[in-house]
Amino acid sequence: MAVTAEKVAINAVMAGCKPEYMPVVVAAVEGIGDPRWGYHGPGTSTGGAAVLLIVNGPIARELDVNAGDNLFGPGWRANLTIGRALRLVMRNVCGSMPGLLDRGTVGHPGKLSYVIAENEAESPWTPLSVERGFRPEQSTVTVMAAEGPHQFYNQLSSTAEGILTTLADNMRVSGNVMGQPHYALVLAGEHMRTIAADGWDKKRIRQFVWENTQNSHAHLKRTNRMTARSSPATGRRCGRSWPRRTTSSWSPPAGAPARSRASFRAGRARSPPPQLQWKCDAAAPSRGDASLRKEIKR
Repeated sequence: MAVTAEKVAINAVMAGCKPEYMPVVVAAVEGIGDPRWGYHGPGTSTGGAAVLLIVNGPIARELDVNAGDNLFGPGWRANLTIGRALRLVMRNVCGSMPGLLDRGTVGHPGKLSYVIAENEAESPWTPLSVERGFRPEQSTVTVMAAEGPHQFYNQLSSTAEGILTTLADNMRVSGNVMGQPHYALVLAGEHMRTIAADGWDKKRIRQFVWENTQNSHAHLKRTNRMTARSSPATGRRCGRSWPRRTTSSWSPPAGAPARSRASFRAGRARSPPPQLQWKCDAAAPSRGDASLRKEIKR
């Protein structure tokens, strides 16, 4: 069945969207419909991932898409209704109905709506959209198949390494350990400022997280995450990947003003779940083959 502008508009109205929200909804629908993204995972898989949308550029501020406190919570019409419109298109037009095409065994509340904006005004790093080839004045949406937020806490450390050690320890045991998930890392403002003050850029953060989220084969076998058989190509330890992998792209979508910041670690995913960590910070593993960016056209 074709996804037409009329059908998208009908579902956006049912979701409670204002007319000015339509460009974001359309861009998100185009994103999940792109064959490079892989609709099968979030649309039909038992994994139960939702579609996380990260909005960048001027339109996020114009529509008041929340990038601050209570980032994943209620209180912002744009966040709720844009995500709800996308989910209704998936259900009513694409046929991803629970128990039918959508075979998620547990799911999570993000399957109702899962939309945030990057707090570009306060981020010390390059915006996600700019890192991925767009200009700062362009409005974009990134679509990512994602599990629910995985919250972690660190109220003791005053260093970048201390905060990221807590994050990495949480990531090491969460999500699809045997897959290659992408991760959205949402850092609270205080932690973001501490990390930046220590001079850490995204490349260094990415390398640290990769090096400190690995598990030994012995641990994975002991916890029944892998069989006793192993391949020489995997090496002695593995992180969230099966074969050895080269590099990953990472960028920061932001959370709250002075309260949260988001960042992305993406690899050559096969089909695992994203993770978002939250409170002061959060991390979310992905289910899609990749996160995909679409420009919002008005």
